[in-house]
Amino acid sequence: MYSRLVALVIKELLAVWRDKKSRAMLIVPPLLQLLIFSFAGTLDVKNVPVGILNRDSGAESFELVQRFHGSPTFSKIIYLHTIQEIASVIDNQKVLMVLHIDEQFSRNLRANKVADVQLILDGRKSNTTQIVQGYVATIIDQFNRDFAARVNIPQQQTEIFPRNWFNPNLLYYWFNVPNLSGILTMLIGLTITALSVARERELGTFEQLLVSPLTPVEILIGKTIPALIIGLIEGTVIVCAAIFVFQIPFIGSFFLLYLSMFVFISSIVGVGLFISSLSMNQQQAILGSFIFMTPAVTLSGYATPIENMPVWLQKVTLVNPLRYYLVIAKGLFLKDMSAKIVFDNVWPMAIIACFTLTGASSFFRRRLG
Repeated sequence: MYSRLVALVIKELLAVWRDKKSRAMLIVPPLLQLLIFSFAGTLDVKNVPVGILNRDSGAESFELVQRFHGSPTFSKIIYLHTIQEIASVIDNQKVLMVLHIDEQFSRNLRANKVADVQLILDGRKSNTTQIVQGYVATIIDQFNRDFAARVNIPQQQTEIFPRNWFNPNLLYYWFNVPNLSGILTMLIGLTITALSVARERELGTFEQLLVSPLTPVEILIGKTIPALIIGLIEGTVIVCAAIFVFQIPFIGSFFLLYLSMFVFISSIVGVGLFISSLSMNQQQAILGSFIFMTPAVTLSGYATPIENMPVWLQKVTLVNPLRYYLVIAKGLFLKDMSAKIVFDNVWPMAIIACFTLTGASSFFRRRLG
């Protein structure tokens, strides 16, 4: 049995490597996706075009406007002359925000009165506008402090000194790349296994497997092991890129990371084999893989926190192995997650792996029969 399994595993690896399309799919897309998603998939807000309507001629309003020029967040500033222009620039998406300073601004500041400014934001980009509003609030708050110190006006003594643990500079790719190590590994592992049986059917070699001395269980194991090997290799490439290319600190345990990765890929392989057993050709297998991938990524907590989802949907995420692996990846990269917390996330993936592999095995044997 052992020699037959080894021969089948070698045959599967060679089949993937000798096929130019499969070889290109394993090397090029993951690297491109890692680079594109790491830099493009960011929630950082930069190069924001803004409009400024300054109806005040005082020095204070001029100083406030100049602070927006000095901010790296705002790449383009459009000066407006009338209130009627505000609707036009926002409707046509020429600016994301308009800062409106009225004619009493400088006079009110000098008289120690409240000097209001108005922000008009484009609500079609709700998340971005909230972040921009925070940037503007920081600029105005610093302006108020400097003005109060210059004219000797007492200010509230309470100050906030933020400190960000695990990611001191709030670099988004420190969060993004560890997540991609799970998402791209899942994509490769799922695609390889989903195509395995479908490729045999399409090439007409599946019948040769059926008449070989291999039992259905041996065929299943022989299809599973190459996917685990390739998935671990892809995961290693992404982890190395995160550490050496993106300079993301890894302060956890590599043993715990690879143990989690192995269990995670095992759970995904079961899903891939199930899809492969259902598919009659490689096109159907790829379509089935993406049908699974989209909700898996959406419900993993990668794009939106699971805590923000409805309660019933949070329960659905419990059967998503990617949810647990992303917690482990980020925890081991950035905060040296303890073994206990890692195992708290590994055992649900192990249960999912048992169910998916057992279900795929049962369905696979039934299809062979």
